[in-house]
Amino acid sequence: MRMESRYNPNGSLLFHKPADSTVKMAPMIDMIFLLLIFFLVCAKWLPQENLLPFSFPTAEASQTPLVRPEPLTISIKQTNNEGCIVQIGQKRQVQIKSDNIEEDLVTLLDVLNDVLKSQNRFATDPVELTCEAKIKWDYFAKIYNVLYGAGLTDITIIMAESDE
Repeated sequence: MRMESRYNPNGSLLFHKPADSTVKMAPMIDMIFLLLIFFLVCAKWLPQENLLPFSFPTAEASQTPLVRPEPLTISIKQTNNEGCIVQIGQKRQVQIKSDNIEEDLVTLLDVLNDVLKSQNRFATDPVELTCEAKIKWDYFAKIYNVLYGAGLTDITIIMAESDE
């Protein structure tokens, strides 16, 4: 290996460096193999899945197939005065008035919970929300927020066409 040296005019050595600088690969490869062996030894191997105790349930012919339940129909209809009527199913309805809308929305939530309990419905059951075209957006948005806040997430909105 050839070395390059530089000297001062008075003859003292300034620096001394090798002419060809090369990276020694053998120690680096040794370190990589040592790290690889270390991680292989320290790794926690998962057990085989077939070693876990598990048995599948048997299918019985008497079981009824799961079907999607009939949607709960909620209709929003405009009244002659300010406000609207929310009809839940065929039997229950709540009048929403503009002067005490917050109290009426709480009443709507209570009636909705009663209907869900009496019909053995779940929050995941489908709901069809039918709305007349003349309903103010503010009423529709607040009623939808009450339904969504009650946990109903599968809501289909059906807009009735205007008679005009």
